[in-house]
Amino acid sequence: MNKIVLLILSVLQLWGVEFHTYKEALLLQKQTGKIIMIDVVRTECHYCQKMDIVVFQDKKMSSYLKKNFIPVRINLDTDKLLQGMHVDFTPTFYFIDKKGKIVKRVIGSWNLEDFKFILEKIK
Repeated sequence: MNKIVLLILSVLQLWGVEFHTYKEALLLQKQTGKIIMIDVVRTECHYCQKMDIVVFQDKKMSSYLKKNFIPVRINLDTDKLLQGMHVDFTPTFYFIDKKGKIVKRVIGSWNLEDFKFILEKIK
């Protein structure tokens, strides 16, 4: 069952949010000045999978994120958390400005409208 979910998510990524590595994001941030959005997940996290399907695969949300943020995904099952970050629940989102400062931390899974409302408040 989990392999089927991962396959579906892989196919959906073709038109969803394009996540970068943190190193790529730092280079892009130097060029664009955009805030980096880090999505911290776990492989078996039901809420993370729900966010992928409901929020990150939405074409309008994908465009909005591409225009305003540099999305990064860190999977706690395979990647190390960046210094200064702490996660008790996945998904957890960190927003980092061009000075490397964490400007916002958002915990939990959100629907499309609520997540967009949160993103609109981040400067």
